[in-house]
Amino acid sequence: MQDMNLTGLFIDLMGKLGLNYEFLATGYEAQIWRDGFITTLYLVAVTIPVSLIVGLIFAACLTSGRLWLSAPVRAFVELTRNTPTLVQLMFSFLVLNTVVSNMLGGAQNNPLSPFFWVVAVVGLHVAALHAEAIRGGIEAVPASMIEAARGMGFSQFEILRYVQIPLAFRLSLPAIVNGLISLVKSTTVGNAIAVSEITYASIMVWTQRDNVVELMIVLLAFFSLINFVVARVGGWVERRLAIPGYGL
Repeated sequence: MQDMNLTGLFIDLMGKLGLNYEFLATGYEAQIWRDGFITTLYLVAVTIPVSLIVGLIFAACLTSGRLWLSAPVRAFVELTRNTPTLVQLMFSFLVLNTVVSNMLGGAQNNPLSPFFWVVAVVGLHVAALHAEAIRGGIEAVPASMIEAARGMGFSQFEILRYVQIPLAFRLSLPAIVNGLISLVKSTTVGNAIAVSEITYASIMVWTQRDNVVELMIVLLAFFSLINFVVARVGGWVERRLAIPGYGL
C-alpha cells in the first residue's frame, strides 16, 4: 500500500512538471518496464565476465607466436572491430541461429535464445577490443623482465601467465574500462531481436502512452548510473593493482 502511495505521489509530482509517468500505476506496463531493467542488469552482469575472459584468451593467442593460434584470432578481431555490433547480432541471430536450428531439426529444438545471442555477440565484440588492449600491454612489458623470468627457468607459458599478463592487465586497465562502458551501452542492441531489455520495454510503453521524453530521461539516467559505477570500480581496481615505481 505504501509503495502504491509513493508511486501515486511520484506520478502527481512529475505531472506538475509536465511529465507523464501514469503507466507506473498500471500493473501490466509497469511490470514490463521493471522486467526490462532487470534483463538489462542481467545482460551486463553476464556479458562483462564473458568479455574479460575471452579477451584474455584472445590476447594470449595473439602473442603466442604460433600462427595456428594467432591467425584465426587476428582474423576474428579484425572482422569484429570493423563491423557494427548490430550487424553482427543480426547476422548471428538470422543466419547462424537458423543454421543451428536446421542442424537440430527445427527451431523448437534450438536451445539458443535471443538473450544468448546478445551475450555472445556483445561479449565477443568487446572481447576483441580487450584483446587488442591487453596485447599492447603484453608487448610493452620490458624485455629485461622476460629475460629475468627465462633465466629463472620459467617456460614460455609461465612467463605469459606470471609476468606478461599480470603486468599487461595493469597497463591496459584504462582501455579495458572504456571497453566495459561501451559494452553496457551495446546491450541495447538486444531490442533489435526482441530481447526485453530496458530500451525494448520502453518502446513497448511509449508506443501506447506517447511519453517518449519521459522514458528517454530515465534511460539516460539509468545507463549513466551503471557506467558511473563501472568507471568508479575500474578506477578502484587500477589503484589497487598499481605497482609503485612501474609507472602504474
